[in-house]
Amino acid sequence: MSTTTGDLIIKPYEPDDQQAVIALWIQCGLVVPQNNPEKDIQAKLAFQPGLFLSGFRNDVLVATVMAGYEGHRGWINYLAVAPHCRRQGLGRKMMTHAQMLLAGHGCPKINLQVRHANTQVIEFYRRCGFSDDKVLSMGKRIDTS
Repeated sequence: MSTTTGDLIIKPYEPDDQQAVIALWIQCGLVVPQNNPEKDIQAKLAFQPGLFLSGFRNDVLVATVMAGYEGHRGWINYLAVAPHCRRQGLGRKMMTHAQMLLAGHGCPKINLQVRHANTQVIEFYRRCGFSDDKVLSMGKRIDTS
């Protein structure tokens, strides 16, 4: 089911869009050496695929967001807006739609992670109502092979 907000059509991710999605993520600097976007997409399609959203303008992919809910907290990953479409409200529209879907799952709170140096994105999330939880996010890579 797709949703239209202004000139942005938001719909669930479709596998035919994989190459365009990965190209957008690369363009937005979201693909880093330790992440494999193809594996991330496949993992998402295996769990809550309806929370992986694509945003289109004139049939061109211009935005994505990957949300998830594990029963305690919601998470946002891979929010991307094409550089030429930024500061037009598309990121906020994608976040609002993801938040609505998470709320429909009973999610009471959304968490996300941003690199400290990414000050523009931090300010964007603040404008969307997010605040620093004053917690340290820690991670550990595990071998899944």
